[in-house]
Amino acid sequence: MEQRSTEHGFGRRVYVVDGARTPCLKARGAPGPFTAAELATQAARSLLLRQSFAPTAFDEVIAGCVMPGPDEANIARIVALRVGCGERVPAFTVQRNCASGMQALDTAARNIGSGRADLILAGGIEAMSHAPVLLGTTMVAWLAHWSRAKGVVARAKMLAQLRPAHFTPIIGLLRGLTDPVVGLSMGQTAEILAHRFNISREQMDAFAMSSHQRLAAAQDQNHLDEVEVVYDHVGKCYTEDDGVRRETEMTSLGKLKPVFDKPFGKVTAGNSAQVTDGAAWLILASEEAVQRHNLPVLARLVDSEWAGVDPAQMGLGPVHAMAPLLMRHGYDTGDIDYWEINEAFAAQILACMAAWSDADYCRTQLNRENPFSPIDHARLNVDGGGVSIGHPVGASGARIVLHLIHILRRQNAKRGIASLCIGGGQGGALLVENVGGGV
Repeated sequence: MEQRSTEHGFGRRVYVVDGARTPCLKARGAPGPFTAAELATQAARSLLLRQSFAPTAFDEVIAGCVMPGPDEANIARIVALRVGCGERVPAFTVQRNCASGMQALDTAARNIGSGRADLILAGGIEAMSHAPVLLGTTMVAWLAHWSRAKGVVARAKMLAQLRPAHFTPIIGLLRGLTDPVVGLSMGQTAEILAHRFNISREQMDAFAMSSHQRLAAAQDQNHLDEVEVVYDHVGKCYTEDDGVRRETEMTSLGKLKPVFDKPFGKVTAGNSAQVTDGAAWLILASEEAVQRHNLPVLARLVDSEWAGVDPAQMGLGPVHAMAPLLMRHGYDTGDIDYWEINEAFAAQILACMAAWSDADYCRTQLNRENPFSPIDHARLNVDGGGVSIGHPVGASGARIVLHLIHILRRQNAKRGIASLCIGGGQGGALLVENVGGGV
């Protein structure tokens, strides 16, 4: 029998009253049509235009972002000012790698729960196609000496010291997706999990194909109504996630070469999350704010959990975050109606599902006497995930929470879990409940 917790993880009740996101736009080798701030501004503006209160009513704005551009320092403040929140509404940016958007929601929920705020705009942003290309320290040092060189002779000597190696760029995106502590790329950590849990290439490709099929079906059935149209500087509109591969089949996936462990690995571009640009926002409110502004209610954020794991196996982070969250509330797998676990890699999701119901893993790693019941794939990422939608790292945490809320309402379901693995060896999870439109 389900054991219901009377404990509210955030203190005062925290409600989601509305939310919106941009389409996730796949990076295609060059900077995309929008900077992070532009994506965030368009999504927030569409969301705020339909509210009964003015943007100046927010107590604060919180955004998650991993790689803001050089003109986007504290990007949350930039967006807040651009959408009319005014000078008096403070804003700040948080960074927890892949879970930055969820961290923004968690921080906002805790501020509302503690009574410090009543109405907050929170979400996540990333324009991965705009990730910086940097100069190495050798070239930076040369430029510093060049700036101090006086006269033709001194500058001629400096020019003579230049070597081709000085011009070797540092690709910010590749460096950012590599763990500096263990020296492994995120894809290599997925290969480790595939080996540990004996996950085959065929299983990974089948999961990837399912992700694309589910996203295609969701688009055809208009199940992604949280997506707002965005317009670029020449008037072109972007209406839906554009990374979906509707014709994906096992044969074509099987032809792709491994990327991270050549030539014998299993992780390919086809069974990994896509590099993507996107933004997502949610409006969080206390009960007092809901009543004051006569707001509709989509859902309640109940509780959250963060966990640390071995950075070399960072993909298992969701297991370690979800387990204590469920145990604290007396729940087992069957008490959760739907799950949104970010698809960083197909191998990573399959490893989480294997560990979740493995008796030895639960006993030795989660201090749980009995394993959890298996997670039903039919209730996991039902409209696709990072493999098909993409994974704009700063935005994904907010995106999956927002979409989980829409799934719960669409299915008239009660409860869901959103979770992510986090580069650096962490996991995050958020427990959400559908409240049927009322407080």
